[in-house]
Amino acid sequence: MAISVESVAHIRLTVGDIGRSRAFYDAVFGWPVALELAADADDETRQRLSFLDGGVIYRMAHGLIGLRPVGTDRFDEDRVGLDHLAFPVGSLAELEAAAAHLDACGVAHEDIKDIGVSYILEFRDPDNIALELVAPK
Repeated sequence: MAISVESVAHIRLTVGDIGRSRAFYDAVFGWPVALELAADADDETRQRLSFLDGGVIYRMAHGLIGLRPVGTDRFDEDRVGLDHLAFPVGSLAELEAAAAHLDACGVAHEDIKDIGVSYILEFRDPDNIALELVAPK
């Protein structure tokens, strides 16, 4: 018998510089913060949220995405682990608007591609993590 799951509850990305990564994800996606350790947190709160390791967790409409600082290594999709992370958008028009938003944020990206079953827009975060937006045809 297989384990039955239908979605991802959360994913946490390791990043080199939490300030730089937060600025990128805040500007590009604008997700609200679900969890972070406040600078003035008491000892009990610090212990309870120690798993954040100086990072942050954002709330998306259907799940969570976290960032955890780990050092200066850069992402490489050709190593074992993660190839890329894709987020759905509703239409080609939304994908075009996203490309314009990336331009306004100064984020380099590929041209929108028609891959047969959908349209994709590829770009990278400051740690070179490959990100993709996907629109249905």
